[in-house]
Amino acid sequence: MTAMRYFALVTALGILPVFSAGLRAQSAPQKVAIIDIQRAIAQSSDGQQAARDIQTRFGPKRAELEKQQQELTALQDQLRTQQTTLSDDARNRLLRTIDDKTRAFNRSNEDATGAWQQAEQDAINEIGRKMIGVVSDYSRKSGFGLVVDVSSPQTPVLYADEALNITDQIIQLYNQTTAKPAASGSAPAAPATPPAATGTPAPTGSAPPAATP
Repeated sequence: MTAMRYFALVTALGILPVFSAGLRAQSAPQKVAIIDIQRAIAQSSDGQQAARDIQTRFGPKRAELEKQQQELTALQDQLRTQQTTLSDDARNRLLRTIDDKTRAFNRSNEDATGAWQQAEQDAINEIGRKMIGVVSDYSRKSGFGLVVDVSSPQTPVLYADEALNITDQIIQLYNQTTAKPAASGSAPAAPATPPAATGTPAPTGSAPPAATP
């Protein structure tokens, strides 16, 4: 995936059954297609822009968490290198400082991760709703009686011919349908890059590892 790979792409399966049920109510021809709805959302122009927007939005928080983690690492290094020379009082004070900063970091990290994941989910839901409309329209016009999402490991599909895959067509059609007029001479935005530090709000829906004393 491109920049949107940092998204926690988990909502599409809740949308497709509604679409499939609508098709079953019609006198649908016996044509079947498959789609990787996660990749379609991720690689759409809206999906890539959403990834960039989220990284920009959470950039300051990421920098703050990186700074907190660096401070923790420095204190932990100090404890390891000086524990034999520190007095009991000094060592206990250092341990308390590490403990307090670790708790503060963990709280900030959890809050930032939750906000990051919510922003991802909101973007996925918004793009997903528009994407399913494109899938429905394309499938009716192409005579498909059923479209199966194969993006999830839980999808009960053991084999599907790649010729049945309409993901690329849907991405192209979605981009054409939702395209906005570009400013004259404007350059396309560069793909987003992943957070650099361990302990920043993590992509793919998982919380980043917290620092420990």
